[in-house]
Amino acid sequence: MSYKEIKPTGILSNFVQSFWYYETSETAVNHTILPDGYFDLIVEFENQALSKVKLTGIWTTPKNIQIHKNTTFFAIRFKLLALEYFFKTEIKSILDTTQNLPLSFWNIDSFTFDEFEKFTTVVSENLNSEISRFNAIDSRKLKLFEFVYQHQLKTVSEISTQIFWSSRQINRYFNSQFGIPLKEFLKIVRCNATYQEISNGNLKPQNDFFDQAHFIKEIKKYTGATPKELHKNKNDRFLQLSTREEK
Repeated sequence: MSYKEIKPTGILSNFVQSFWYYETSETAVNHTILPDGYFDLIVEFENQALSKVKLTGIWTTPKNIQIHKNTTFFAIRFKLLALEYFFKTEIKSILDTTQNLPLSFWNIDSFTFDEFEKFTTVVSENLNSEISRFNAIDSRKLKLFEFVYQHQLKTVSEISTQIFWSSRQINRYFNSQFGIPLKEFLKIVRCNATYQEISNGNLKPQNDFFDQAHFIKEIKKYTGATPKELHKNKNDRFLQLSTREEK
């Protein structure tokens, strides 16, 4: 398998976590996709031909998938703020599942399987152009997701106090747009933040967990595996814990 990521820069980084590329060789592979606090636009090529474009909801449980041989993916891993501004819809209806989109969505059918860098450049330019046309970006939501993804604040009440937006209103927003309360989402993001350390062999609880037992319980709830099983990552089962190339 081959995997790489390209990180966005500037204001686009408020909406996009990364552009990522993945390909299989002559052998099909099995993976378990772990909840990470993002949603993805995924472009799939089978035997070098565009076969599918889909949007994922937020994953709240691990998902086992099989990827066929000779398959290539281009994808955009979006932060939740992107939903309202680029897609202008909700994704609560596809929580823990996916929705197929037309192959022509965002002119994706104009790219070939070997044009990931071009895809990244063109889509980045288009998204930045769209951002420049926004009348305004809601400052409360901008700060909300900044706090969430950067782990600056740990609870809903702390975030509510800092952005002057009531906990009740925040949860109404999360439930209507994403299908889960913010408290649950914070737990998913907290677990995702440990994956790299677990991959590196750090199996001790982080400051965000009460103790070792709480750490193991939370990790197992969202991944279906113990930290030790995640670290072993037999046969690259957990793609998010496998070695990555970043640009």
